[in-house]
Amino acid sequence: MKVSDFTIEPVHKKAVQAFIEKWHYSHYAGGIQHRQCFGLYSPDGPFGLPRMIGAMIYGQPAMPDTAKKYHPDNPLRCWELRRLCCIDDTPTNTESFFIGKTLRWLKRNTDAEVIISYSDLHHGHEGIVYKASNFINLGQSPASKVLMVDGREFHGRSMNNKHRPYGRALKRRWEAKKAGAKDDGIFYVDRKPKNIYVYYLNKKVKKKMLK
Repeated sequence: MKVSDFTIEPVHKKAVQAFIEKWHYSHYAGGIQHRQCFGLYSPDGPFGLPRMIGAMIYGQPAMPDTAKKYHPDNPLRCWELRRLCCIDDTPTNTESFFIGKTLRWLKRNTDAEVIISYSDLHHGHEGIVYKASNFINLGQSPASKVLMVDGREFHGRSMNNKHRPYGRALKRRWEAKKAGAKDDGIFYVDRKPKNIYVYYLNKKVKKKMLK
């Protein structure tokens, strides 16, 4: 099987959520403000039907100031590649093929002009696939802490999210632990920096931002 045999389709988030929760190292696809999702399909599924072998989610950056940093003129046109994963036994270059096809689709069909993404050094991801896809490495994010809750990873700001019930619940639980309650299921851990990558769909924006 060659990568050229694979097809890529824009899909709803519901079509990729279970796949991402199985195959992405975070095992989590909730809470993402998605803008566009894609499925990668192989033609060798049961009964001659395509089977999903990869999935991707583009969305708004998790932090509002991030979009302003990488596209100050129009932050809403700065998107983040939030999730990317494929099954284990795909051919070499599958992920870069997948990324390249979706970038071309976004350029033709959306108003996105800047795509950012991060490779998580904590999980051993240097970002080779982004280099292969002609993303530009802009250095590293600061080291940080993440909140572990019953084996699931949350950003610390989740506890200040008043619009989601889990945010208020996490905050109450953490405050109870600080007050002396025994709760081994919630704690902070240090995380390594992440490599920052950017891809410009708009050449004028690229020229302005890199001058």
